[in-house]
Amino acid sequence: AGFIGKNCCDTGYGFDVFVHRGAGAYICGEETALIESIEGKQGKPRLKPPFPADIGLFGCPTTVNNIETIASAPAICKRGAKWYSSFGRERNHGTKLYCISGHVVNPCTVEEEMSIPLKELIERHCGGVIGGWDNLMAIIPGGSSVPMIPKDICETVLMDYDALVAVQTGLGTAAVIVMNKEVDIVKCIARLSHFYRHESCGQCTPCREGTKWLNSVMWRFVKGQAKSSEIDSLWEISKQIEAHTICALGDAAAWPVQGLIRHFRPEIEHRISDYHAKNANKEPPRTIRDFA
Repeated sequence: AGFIGKNCCDTGYGFDVFVHRGAGAYICGEETALIESIEGKQGKPRLKPPFPADIGLFGCPTTVNNIETIASAPAICKRGAKWYSSFGRERNHGTKLYCISGHVVNPCTVEEEMSIPLKELIERHCGGVIGGWDNLMAIIPGGSSVPMIPKDICETVLMDYDALVAVQTGLGTAAVIVMNKEVDIVKCIARLSHFYRHESCGQCTPCREGTKWLNSVMWRFVKGQAKSSEIDSLWEISKQIEAHTICALGDAAAWPVQGLIRHFRPEIEHRISDYHAKNANKEPPRTIRDFA
């Protein structure tokens, strides 16, 4: 049809498409790490500035877009920005691809307008929570990198940027992870901590060292072997990682742990006290301070 290749659409310009297959590293979701990988280097984020728009792929000005952004462009060009802005609410216009997984009757990916209530999104497109809405424990609304929110917040929250920031989480990738009361909520976050430890590129000290601590202590929480004081210590560690790294992977590792402590601290405390009650006559477990 003449849309790609030499002299595309008789414009006199060439439009070539090259497909590069990545190795699957999570860190390459960051735009400059992606550029580094395409150039044949290790996938590690660059310091910015300079930004890719000035010095990007092979030193050339580069625009990096998510495929969802590109997929939205034809409809906006065809129907106009005013039509697209009619979806959602002020400052949160347009549509979004919501990928809903976990304990729902029908997991799916669906395009919906911004600002749809979270509860309505799940019940309309997924058939509801397995075991019913009252069986809901928590939801991660924007992919594994954002803090979870408990059932009482999920009742009324809207799925847009401003509404989710207001309840101390985020829209992120809009990958909604639903967890009902059958889940081991502490173990779920420990699994995420293990993932982020594995995916850290190791370039920034707070992320490289901090993700090890998050992973180690979270698994102690799972077993109940920690002390209650370590909950506050882990919170402080997460705060030392957050906003102290070149890219947002440090934040992504810290926020799930913060969400767990913020909303489900009693669950951690119960697990610790239960373990100590059963092992009162045994040697006490080491704490974070023992490793300092």
